[in-house]
This record gives sequence, structure tokens and C-alpha cells, in this order.
Amino acid sequence: MEKIWSTNPHEPFNANKLSKGLPLNSHAGRCVAVGTMCNYVLDQGAFTTEGRPQRCSETALLTLHARASEARRRKPLIDDPMAVALVDSIDFDFAKFGRTYQALALRARAFDAQARSYLSEHQSATVVALAEGLQTSFWRLDSAIPESQFRWLTVDLPPIVDLRQRLLPPSPRVDVCAQSALDYSWTESVNTSGGVFITAEGLLMYLPAEQALELIAQCAKRFPGGQMLFDLPPAWVTKVCRRGMRTSRRYKLPTTPLSLSVAQAADLVDTVPGVRAIRTVELPQGRGLVFNAALSMVNRTGLLRPLRACLTLLEFG
Repeated sequence: MEKIWSTNPHEPFNANKLSKGLPLNSHAGRCVAVGTMCNYVLDQGAFTTEGRPQRCSETALLTLHARASEARRRKPLIDDPMAVALVDSIDFDFAKFGRTYQALALRARAFDAQARSYLSEHQSATVVALAEGLQTSFWRLDSAIPESQFRWLTVDLPPIVDLRQRLLPPSPRVDVCAQSALDYSWTESVNTSGGVFITAEGLLMYLPAEQALELIAQCAKRFPGGQMLFDLPPAWVTKVCRRGMRTSRRYKLPTTPLSLSVAQAADLVDTVPGVRAIRTVELPQGRGLVFNAALSMVNRTGLLRPLRACLTLLEFG
């Protein structure tokens, strides 16, 4: 199999291997790159002096691994050949994360579904992906929407943006802002003429509540008529993650601050100027009778709703 990433900064990603409709098994097997992503990001300051990834970088790898693992299944819940190709091109010990779960793939599908719904009425809209990490949403949507016209803006820290530009194929419809989502100058780079859909997938749980509320307020102020989708973990997960939760003996999730609560998210219409409407988005059906029965029960039973992940869609007035 051809190498699709190396330490040579002038060697581009092999985009020809990743055209629409590419079978998943076109990247079967593992690509051992000449250099590793770890060594590269170490040079950019996203790794510790011991060569160990910073928590934010490892979280991006964890979610990438979960989507790719699901996409490799015989009957996958998500079609994500770009994620498979990325995992195959990165020399990293993904096994340290432990077993993968379908919930992260279902979350990605839920985000895709809401973005597609907005884009069906705003074909030339701009999708803004805040703290995108190693998400591959643009390529999934581009493949799913015939003759797609939407534009994309990635907003993330410089090391991650640099890494995405080296690992992922370019597109004239994708722009980047190499900065924190909390540096609101990125809002000046958004083309608002066709509408704006903002995603904050896996972001707000890592922000203190006051920063999350300010981010939402800035988006509501600057993008009237747009929408924003974000997620928050169940309350019990938030409590455990404040101490750090292990996914395996070799990996512990980063600790989280006192983040935005589900109750605060439900009250945004009354607390944040410019938020016109709020809607709860449910995860799509997954794999297995037991999983789907439990998901349905949590969604339908009031006493069990604190166990449910919170996916919230905001409409700005």
C-alpha cells in the first residue's frame, strides 16, 4: 500500500486515493509512515518533552479511532473512508485507548444529519467547525450531498490546523482559521451570504460554563438566522470526568472543568440574547436490540433523562 503521509513537508496527501465512492477496503492494512504523527506534533509543541501527546491531541486521536473502527465493520453505522485512511496513515498505538464504542460514531451521524438538514435549505451556506480536531465531517457531507456547494471553515489551534493541512486533501471550499474558538476574530472570516451552520462537536464539555455561554452569545450576536449544534455528556459522565475517567489501563480521559450543564443548555432561550429557539436532538438508532431499547427508554422516560447525552440545536434570531 502506498504511503499517504511522511515527514517530508513537501510530500502531499494522496488525495487521488480518496475520491467519492471509494471502497473502504481500498486502504485495508496499516501504513507505517516514514515518520510518526507523534514526532511531527512534538515539533509543533502539542506534545510533551517526553514525546507524549498533550491531552487535546490524544482526544482527537481517540474520536478518530472510534469512527474508523466503526467504519471498518461489515455493517458499519457510519461511512467514513477518510477516517479509515487517516488511521492507516498514522503510526500511533491506537490500542492504548481500549475498546471502541458506537456512541461516538452515532454522535458524528447526528451532527451530519443536522448539517444536511440545514444545507438542504441553504445550499451555499458556510459550515463552521469549531475545535475540529481530526474530524472528517466535510468529506462525509460532500459525498452525501449531490453537487454540493457549501463552504467549510475549520477553527482550531495552529498545531492541529497544520496537522490537518499535512494529512488531509485540500479543497477550494475549505478555509481555516488557526486560532482558538474563543478568539472571536474568526467570525470575521465567515461568509454569511448563504447562511451559517456552526458545529461544536466535543468542545463545550472542556470549557468552563462562562466561556461556553460567551461563545454561544457571540455566535448568536454575529450570525442571526444561523444555527449552532453542540453536545454535552450526561451529568454522571461529567462528574466522573472531573476526576478523570479511564477508557483502558493505559489511557485516562482528560479532566474537565465545571462545564455548561444540561439544565443551563435547556434555558438558553431565556438567558442568551439572540437565541430564538432550542431543540434537543436524539442520537440515531445504533446496533443491537439491547442498545436501541436502552436508548429509547432513556429518551422517553423523564426520570432517566439525566443519563442521556445532550445534543442541542440552537436557532439564532
